Amino acid sequence: MTRYAALLRGVNVSGRNKVPMAELREVMKGLGWGDVRTYLQSGNAVFSTDDPRPGPVLERAVAERFGVRVPCLVRTSVQLRAVAAACPLPAAELDPAKLLVLFLEEEPDPGHFAGLDAAAYAPDEFRHVGRAVYCHFPHGMGRSRLVTALEATRPKLTMTGRNWRTVQRLIELAG
Repeated sequence: MTRYAALLRGVNVSGRNKVPMAELREVMKGLGWGDVRTYLQSGNAVFSTDDPRPGPVLERAVAERFGVRVPCLVRTSVQLRAVAAACPLPAAELDPAKLLVLFLEEEPDPGHFAGLDAAAYAPDEFRHVGRAVYCHFPHGMGRSRLVTALEATRPKLTMTGRNWRTVQRLIELAG
């Protein structure tokens, strides 16, 4: 069995797309997946399955059970550790609440984000590596326009973000 982390985009945000984590665990167990655990209330889960493509299965199950259609980005535990290891920013030196990883469903062309003028978002910064974009927000994410700009690039990419602390905790839970 492979160990996975599922990252549901946009659940339990401002009272929208409600997906109670206890019920999500039951849905996932009902799919035959083992050792299901959730983290926080924002759509993070780890689980084990032999299914080589659990993302679409989870998306359908969430839509059927909760009536919400949300992307479910899935990474193996090995892929999750690789994302952390590939961080081009000095993660150990930064506040983990101000370091964000945007997980991308698909890998964009190398120049996908080239049209963004990084200086326009300073002191916020970003680096794209494979299927992840690493963002640092020295003054917090609250007023930053960077994530909105990254999401607006064309062609549109499916993405969801997790702060560094959450990434590290998911790695621990995924084992």
